[in-house]
Amino acid sequence: MPGRRFHLLCIASLLGVMLGARVAPAATPEAYDPWPGLVQDIFNNRPMNDGADVIGIEMLYRAEDAAIVPVTLRIKLPPGDTRRVRTITLLIDENPAPMAAKFELGPDANVTEISTRVRVNNYTDVHAVAELSDGTLYVSKTYVKASGGCSAPAGKNAEEAQNRLGQMRYRQFAREEARASRVREAQIMIGHPNNSGLQMDQVTQLYIPAFFVNQLKLTQDDSPVLAMEGGISISEDPNLRFTYVSNGAKRFRAEAKDTDGHVFRNEWDVDKPGT
Repeated sequence: MPGRRFHLLCIASLLGVMLGARVAPAATPEAYDPWPGLVQDIFNNRPMNDGADVIGIEMLYRAEDAAIVPVTLRIKLPPGDTRRVRTITLLIDENPAPMAAKFELGPDANVTEISTRVRVNNYTDVHAVAELSDGTLYVSKTYVKASGGCSAPAGKNAEEAQNRLGQMRYRQFAREEARASRVREAQIMIGHPNNSGLQMDQVTQLYIPAFFVNQLKLTQDDSPVLAMEGGISISEDPNLRFTYVSNGAKRFRAEAKDTDGHVFRNEWDVDKPGT
């Protein structure tokens, strides 16, 4: 009898193990993080420092329109730091082409704030990487809930987009400290469809080829203020708002190029705020 009881207990234990194995929840695979690969591919695995005190990035946590998501980059170097920010690279990790833009800051322009609008294709981390004049890299990040921005249809039809192609507008904003410190705030807007290559023609059902502004250079007279290397993640009708310090120049100049080889140029009088 004891032997039979032991045998039954062994069978019961074995059944329990088998049933437990059957009902145990499957292990959840770890979510893929593209960031380490981006560090390797874009920055050659250079060390990344915490950028909390160097570069700030601001975006809505949940975007209202995934094709036009505002983003603001702010330089936060403390006053005693003699280094300057040389470039800022904006990366949208889960986008098909993660590098949205690389901004090169004029050495004497003292740019401290840059705002633009981007497409966001999936829920994603967004990183801003600042390279300083001593070659060190600092990174900050935020998280955005948005999807479908890279494939969203264009806001303007093809004819309207063609009519606006290359048209530039310049705005200058009055700032209280501008007269004493020569700080200016300005905005450049460029008429361009900035097709991502992932949008579909609603009539032909064919994909529209990628066609976007990939270079933008801004100068006060001939002194560099800000340059942008853009990608498919920059929204339709690229829009750049930024601060800089005036060197006394009377003319502000912009030159843009797109992936089809078009070159667009314009210049404006900067004497009067709001022009």
